[in-house]
Amino acid sequence: MHDLVIRNGLIVDGTGADRVHGDLAVDGGRISEVVRAGEGDVGTGRQELDADGCLVAPGWVDIHTHYDGQVTWDPEMAPSSWHGATTVVMGNCGVGFAPARPDERDFLIELMEAVEDIPGTALHEGIDWQWESFGEYLDALEAMPRTVDVGAQLPHAALRAYVSGRAAHDDDLDADQLRQLSALAEQAVRDGALGFSTSRTILHTSRHGLIPGTTALPDELLAVAHGLARGGPAVFQIISDGITHVPEEQAWVREIADLPGMTVTYSLAQSPRAPRQFEDALDAAWAMRAEGRTVIPQVPARPTGMLFGLQSSLHPFILHPTYRGLAERPLAERVAALRDPDVRARLLADEPRTRNPIALRLVTNWSEIFRLGADCDYEPAPDDSVAAVAGREGRREEEVVLDWLLEQDGAAFLFAPLGSYVDKDHGAIRTMIEHPASVVGLSDGGAHCGLICDASFPTYLLTHWARDRTRGERLPLELVVHKQTKATADVYGLGDRGVLEPGRRADVNVIDLDGLHLHVPHMVFDLPAGGRRLVQAVDGYRWTLQSGEVTFADGEPTGARPGRVVRGRRAG
Repeated sequence: MHDLVIRNGLIVDGTGADRVHGDLAVDGGRISEVVRAGEGDVGTGRQELDADGCLVAPGWVDIHTHYDGQVTWDPEMAPSSWHGATTVVMGNCGVGFAPARPDERDFLIELMEAVEDIPGTALHEGIDWQWESFGEYLDALEAMPRTVDVGAQLPHAALRAYVSGRAAHDDDLDADQLRQLSALAEQAVRDGALGFSTSRTILHTSRHGLIPGTTALPDELLAVAHGLARGGPAVFQIISDGITHVPEEQAWVREIADLPGMTVTYSLAQSPRAPRQFEDALDAAWAMRAEGRTVIPQVPARPTGMLFGLQSSLHPFILHPTYRGLAERPLAERVAALRDPDVRARLLADEPRTRNPIALRLVTNWSEIFRLGADCDYEPAPDDSVAAVAGREGRREEEVVLDWLLEQDGAAFLFAPLGSYVDKDHGAIRTMIEHPASVVGLSDGGAHCGLICDASFPTYLLTHWARDRTRGERLPLELVVHKQTKATADVYGLGDRGVLEPGRRADVNVIDLDGLHLHVPHMVFDLPAGGRRLVQAVDGYRWTLQSGEVTFADGEPTGARPGRVVRGRRAG
């Protein structure tokens, strides 16, 4: 008798192969049999799940998250776990919490809050610092069982701060410091780091300016990469403004990818300044793969989108003096005030006050701001923008926006795509997902708590791309499952998961695909110290299995917590 049997499911195994109907058996936390309908009997199980009418797929492997702090206090790992993630990789974008001496902790929290919009008060109260080295960080994480497996990367900012202290923001490090960086990178991989991450974008700043490592010279990046390679196979993760078009940056990427066991992965989006450049980047990555270099762009499931609401960290009136006088009031009081004709008139007569031109552009780019709505429309048409609606109705854009923000008693959201929406549809994203060089990443689970809610990317791939899309072609179910299971697991060498075949880990989702439904995001205040975060609930995940144990049943946690820390690569 098997430990568990899933019967009568529509099996999409993660490889990209055609779907089949059949049964799946689990023993000892691993898949023991997969039997197609009509080709035999899988036998009975001590526990049986009837998947009739349901999709059976591998657990999602989400490789771009920021749970580095939350992982220390939250065994449930929501919201990613709600959306079928069974493995998450954190430590992305060069920020994280190890290595860290006691006097560097506040600095690392400050960076995380500034870059990833995670409340510093929550991190201060929630993190119990039981480590200094990266290996000790992983040891501390091992002490807490979870609903998901977690893997971590060595973040550049923390590494630089550990080696150079207050000089972490300086461009040049001396030869001795470079040797220390390299040695620490090697040791981190030996201790279980899946890789290293660095940020080279002007969007990642703190009150000190660009975060440490942003302008690091190639000799520093190569010193780290050589250390990683000495430690074992590893990933070099990058977010950069120049990786798709700056020859000097592309040169050191190729040099890193030439090192034994090294994989380079980076975030890719469609840029309004060069709308077709992403296609060249995908083709270049595929060409490098043919040459023996592993360079893998991570692409989004939908445009990374800001959600402007009255409880968000940014919205079109947050810079107005009249609104600032109301900002600290409870939501219900703010809504009542904003509905008062006199307050409304003063607010609409205000001009935003800020010295930050980027912030001003983001909240007043009326042709790029849309109502999210109850149906969560992440592919809105140009005619649905604030500018278009205001033009049709003969009103000011600010009037339209204020009315939209006050819907649902002030809980409504506006959707403002940050990238990959130049053509006002998902055509560019479809091209990215389809390309053989890409994997789907960039959910940022655990981050951007007051403005972005993209941890639902895995679910959206199913609801939008495989089932519901109307403004263009859909994508095959087999492809969207593959792109977030085997494809993402392979980036980090996690060969024991991501495919439904005998011998692999029994990380499995059983999903009512017809009933799969994303709810409207909403703000909750459940982080330590009452910190806020945006979450998005979902219906339709019948069961999620981690290592053969049911961790969620119909969206509710079962109390099973078989998730552990993933240290290093592993074979299937």
